[in-house]
Amino acid sequence: MRKTLALVFSILFVLFAVLQYNDPDPEIWVPIYLFAAAACGMAYFGVGRLWFYLAMTAVYLVAAYLTWPPQYEGFLLNEMGMKTINVELARESGGLALCAVAMGLLAWSVRRSPAAA
Repeated sequence: MRKTLALVFSILFVLFAVLQYNDPDPEIWVPIYLFAAAACGMAYFGVGRLWFYLAMTAVYLVAAYLTWPPQYEGFLLNEMGMKTINVELARESGGLALCAVAMGLLAWSVRRSPAAA
């Protein structure tokens, strides 16, 4: 189960990083998603530790909270382009929340491993 989760999320986060090419600030978001992909790679190869995934879950959750827009206007508004800054912030917050979910699931998947301590 750990390897499947890690592989799926790793591919997803690499795809997210690639899709940042037209973002106004790719120098921020590409490393964020590639770091999540690398963390998933660590889980795939069994070198990730429980404390690491718990810490990353907390970091991504705090970042998602801090990125949440002052006024929620949705994620899409029927177009992929950025309509307002609130839509862009909601998307960024959602991406960070997805990273947090992935790190939480990876923490759960390595919790019983003898090397997880």
